[in-house]
Amino acid sequence: MTREEVFETLNGVFQDVFDDESITVNEATTAEDIDDWDSLEHINLIAAVEQEFGMKFSMGQVVTMKNVGEMADIIISQIKE
Repeated sequence: MTREEVFETLNGVFQDVFDDESITVNEATTAEDIDDWDSLEHINLIAAVEQEFGMKFSMGQVVTMKNVGEMADIIISQIKE
């Protein structure tokens, strides 16, 4: 899966979780950029991403992710293993 495909898939997940078809994420997208992205929605988002990609984030990965680009890096590294 290419980085572009990961971002296309992430766009769909973010749109579903936040119920907003206008959301388009990029490398630098953070919780500050999406109005409803609070701690509870973060948990829902992580679960939805894990389910969509068939992988699991470690707690360390979850707490150190700074933006969607870092999330994509982790997804790519895990689905290539």
